Amino acid sequence: MKESFKVCFCCVRSFKVKSSEPPEEIKNLFHDYSQDDRMSADEMLRFVIQVQGETHADINYVKDIFHRLKHHGVFHPRGIHLEGFYRYLLSDFNSPLPVTSEVWQDMNQPLSHYFLYTGHNSYLTGNQLNSNSSIEPIVKALRKGVRVIELDLWPNSSGKEAEVRHGGTLTSCEDLQKCLNAVKENAFQVSAYPVVLTLEDHLTPNLQKKVAKMVSKTFGGSLFQCTDEYTECFPSPESLKNKILISTKPPKEYLQTQVSQGSTTDESIKAKKIADAEEQVQEEDEESVAIEYRDLISIHAGNRKGGLKNCLNGDPNRVIRLSMSEQWLETLAKTRGSDLVKFTQRNLLRIFPKTTRFDSSNYDPLVGWIHGAQMVAFNMQSHGRYLWMMQGMFKANGGCGYVKKPDVLLSNGPGGEIFDPCSQKLPIKTTLKVKIYTGEGWNMDFPLDHFDRYSPPDFYAKARVGIAGVPLDTASYRTEIDTDEWFPIWDKEFEFPLRVPELAILCITVKDYDSNTQNDFAGQTCLPLSEVRPGIRAVRLHDRAGEVYKHVRLLMRFVLEPR
Repeated sequence: MKESFKVCFCCVRSFKVKSSEPPEEIKNLFHDYSQDDRMSADEMLRFVIQVQGETHADINYVKDIFHRLKHHGVFHPRGIHLEGFYRYLLSDFNSPLPVTSEVWQDMNQPLSHYFLYTGHNSYLTGNQLNSNSSIEPIVKALRKGVRVIELDLWPNSSGKEAEVRHGGTLTSCEDLQKCLNAVKENAFQVSAYPVVLTLEDHLTPNLQKKVAKMVSKTFGGSLFQCTDEYTECFPSPESLKNKILISTKPPKEYLQTQVSQGSTTDESIKAKKIADAEEQVQEEDEESVAIEYRDLISIHAGNRKGGLKNCLNGDPNRVIRLSMSEQWLETLAKTRGSDLVKFTQRNLLRIFPKTTRFDSSNYDPLVGWIHGAQMVAFNMQSHGRYLWMMQGMFKANGGCGYVKKPDVLLSNGPGGEIFDPCSQKLPIKTTLKVKIYTGEGWNMDFPLDHFDRYSPPDFYAKARVGIAGVPLDTASYRTEIDTDEWFPIWDKEFEFPLRVPELAILCITVKDYDSNTQNDFAGQTCLPLSEVRPGIRAVRLHDRAGEVYKHVRLLMRFVLEPR
């Protein structure tokens, strides 16, 4: 069978179509674990335990595999042939991640012990300057497992109602009640674990009172209201199942923040302005306005008092959420990495994109994660490598939107030393071996001339391991180019010595090589190494938006030494 590509009205290029066939190593493995070119259930069980590392497997597990292979038409009652074995290796039930979406991590620790799937300006559909505001991005984010939703609240044109919009820009506004309803209706569609609603409010006390009533009425019994027992330690995700938490600055601290961000540098003038503002709150009847709004807040957002020098001091009697830009984080990470880790052992740290990211692009989330930042806020409407890494991280723990931080970020060393992610002395804990055999499915998910107008594609794969901010572990390799092949055979192995494997994310990108133009994107995936199953696995690829392709996948092998 041949494929033909029309070059011009009188010239056609033809290429022999090759089918997907097992690489040589796979053939050898089949022969090692089979007899007379047929693999029995007992022989498959031996392969699953010894090569795939699935020590829990029993004969019923293998019978289930054989049963699924019946749908491929490659099953025989006395066992499977090579083709059936190859179909098993490339099947969805041979995924590198656990097939069942079970939450397996301990969910009874304080919120500060977890990374949370966090959105930024969750209501925007596009860029930060003139895109539309809508409830659709909120709904989409929640249904993908995002657990932290951000709304910016401003007075409307009449000043009598609060609305959702990105202040100081040309973005449109959205009705606050619609946004609250969207959160209520979609909060627990894919995960029962708590949703945090961060309110960046720019409201008068009267509007804060109105918002408090709206929030209370909308969420009712699902609204978690904090008690004194949680002032020194956050509650656990398990205890907060099906609850919605409000996080914002209490009215008094909000006023202090507004004044401190003003243009004056005279501290005495600032102090007088704060006092005047607080007096204004009292005049507005604090009993009915400020306190009512304050009572909604279960995660108090604190001020960055003292600037870069003192913002991480914390309060031994109270836990807070601190927000800082990616630029602040990068500056502090260079000189005070251990202080960041210490602060995030009790408190919550939220990182947000710098204001110049008008295109809604994102930053490297690994910098925040290795320093313990729980809320690395992302523009979910964007695309790109950093968002893929975010999506990959939160495939872990059953996709529930909460991933427990590793012990290295939560407990100090025997001498009381705190983890320094940028240390040059971190010992190697394990070596990850990644082998990329082959890939298939592009001919079914893409048009014939999608990659090259006049020939089949020239695929290569790039493997990159990102270790949450540990420079010594970050490495990138790529395969050779397999020319004019819909079913490329690479047979390439890479090794990654790892110091902090608990925070490693394996990033795979496949592209079609073009000598004269930019290489064409052909799929990507990011996998949390903490959950990758050893052995030979079928790795499904995703498009730029993170949606999984129906057929495109890679055949890869993962080995951790020592396991």
